[in-house]
Amino acid sequence: MPRRSYDQYCAVARALDAVGDRWTLLIVRELLGGSRRYTDLHADLPGVSTDMLASRLKDMERDGLVRRRRLAPPGAAFVYELTPRGHALLPALAALADWGAPALGERRPTDAVRAHWFAVPLLARLAHHFGADADGADAVRVVGIALDEGEFHVVLGADGPAYADGPAERPDARLRMDTATCADVAYDRLSLADGIASGRIALTLPAGPVDEPLDGQVTA
Repeated sequence: MPRRSYDQYCAVARALDAVGDRWTLLIVRELLGGSRRYTDLHADLPGVSTDMLASRLKDMERDGLVRRRRLAPPGAAFVYELTPRGHALLPALAALADWGAPALGERRPTDAVRAHWFAVPLLARLAHHFGADADGADAVRVVGIALDEGEFHVVLGADGPAYADGPAERPDARLRMDTATCADVAYDRLSLADGIASGRIALTLPAGPVDEPLDGQVTA
């Protein structure tokens, strides 16, 4: 069946025709970290039914937001990944994260959490602190983030920041913190420098632990 449309000659309405359904933008959030199997998506979208997830993925394929691809042997499993059009939703999700931050408050007992859910709002914060040095070269390219709930890493490059789930193979820096601290940094309630200076964040570079407060930029 064709999807319902607002039938309005408006870019906002057209965008909502494609991404305004429940779960769609959260699927985009999951796929911003890289290709995922259906079972991985279902595990990291607590509350979505299998039928709903399958339906949304089909709609997103049809709208050119995601594509389904078979992995090469020996895996041979199917994965979903964002198209360039789907990946272009990153700034929209970052803006929504900033807009929704004041409503987040304390974590409720019923709230699920995954480490990589903090990646999108963290991208801009980490790009600011680990950005280009005085010569215009990237001081830090890969920043690993470790929480009790898991790890992800952020890649800072000329094409803009991106993130991937799981630990980085060779991070240029690694940040260890609890979930509350990560939320404070992600939603701009705590600067990275103050978090390190206070001991709430442990910063490690390839040479070993760093005890000095982070001031703007770090070089490996």
